[in-house]
Amino acid sequence: MGFFTGRATFLRFKVNGPAPRQFDDEHLARLMDRQAGRQRIASADGVETGWTAGEHILDTDFHLAKNIINDTLTFDLRVDTDKLPADLLRAYIAVELKALSKDNPSGFASARQKREAKEMARDRLEQESKDGRYRKRKCIPVLWDRQTNEVLFGATSLTQVDRLCSLFEQTFGAELECVTAGRRAYHLAELNTRTRMVDDSSPSVFVPGSTPADVAWIADESSRDFLGNEFLLWLWYYTDVHSDTIKLADDSEVTLMIARTLNLECPRGQTGHETISHEGPSRLPEARRAIQSGKLPRKAGLTLVRHSDQYELTLHAETLGVGGAKLPPPDEGADARGKLDDRANQLRTLIETLDLLYDAFGQKRFSSEWAGELESMQKWLKREDRRAA
Repeated sequence: MGFFTGRATFLRFKVNGPAPRQFDDEHLARLMDRQAGRQRIASADGVETGWTAGEHILDTDFHLAKNIINDTLTFDLRVDTDKLPADLLRAYIAVELKALSKDNPSGFASARQKREAKEMARDRLEQESKDGRYRKRKCIPVLWDRQTNEVLFGATSLTQVDRLCSLFEQTFGAELECVTAGRRAYHLAELNTRTRMVDDSSPSVFVPGSTPADVAWIADESSRDFLGNEFLLWLWYYTDVHSDTIKLADDSEVTLMIARTLNLECPRGQTGHETISHEGPSRLPEARRAIQSGKLPRKAGLTLVRHSDQYELTLHAETLGVGGAKLPPPDEGADARGKLDDRANQLRTLIETLDLLYDAFGQKRFSSEWAGELESMQKWLKREDRRAA
């Protein structure tokens, strides 16, 4: 069921409003009111959305034991899309056109007959589609954690985010705000009274002469989401130069390694991007050359160990989205319900670890130490450049 089996992939959203005192029958009733198939909520493009209970795409049997686990409310967003098959449409057009033009003296169809054939073929296909034969259904898991008042959405692509936010607000009367790199930096800045420094921040010049003032993939300059790219590069630098263990604000430690995958892109949007797959991608010469040329990390595979628990995941820089996270196995001695409760706690611990790690970067980035840290990173890049040569 969603976040409680297999690897976890998600974007994080903050619920704007007070957290529920507890999840109960009222929340399940609201989900049932807008369950998939009962009340069609269609967008202008004909896509329909609704909630399901999580076991399969047709499951609308919401109940307490299944959908409320360890202070979380778990359910799925189902997206139904009617996609008319293009090959069948072309076939119907050909059939209609042949019938309309069979008596033409020229042997060719007129422009009017071509238009009529297209209209008739489309009408025929749309009539057939009413029974749902061309409908594609996709379910995406959703988890609302009452303790943090955050929603986890089981995707890292932004394609379905608007549909989630719209239906969630219609269902629960609360807006969702995506916890991107910039938003998370602002939140941590509020806790540590350094908001002004986030406001005044701009992309750091890691490679003088190559690093641009703007980042090509950041559409909104005020978002400060470029901080996610700097975060991944800082992790790379820190683990390469200092240590693979970082002290966190709660006095715990996290040991980390960049592993499995690394995606780098030119912030000018000129020299493209490259994806490197390797057990230790940051150690490869081509990865070094990429950052020396000014490319920035957009996605990195990470292995994290904290409190003796190991997590493997892919972290997306700008959104801080988590892809394919492998969580520690549950306690073998626990019963089925205990394993579900443990899974919820492991998700919370993973998110807490990522937040503390991002805060460790923020403490450097938004302090008087950053000028010295940036200079050290510039020297590190130059040193690696000479070694690669």
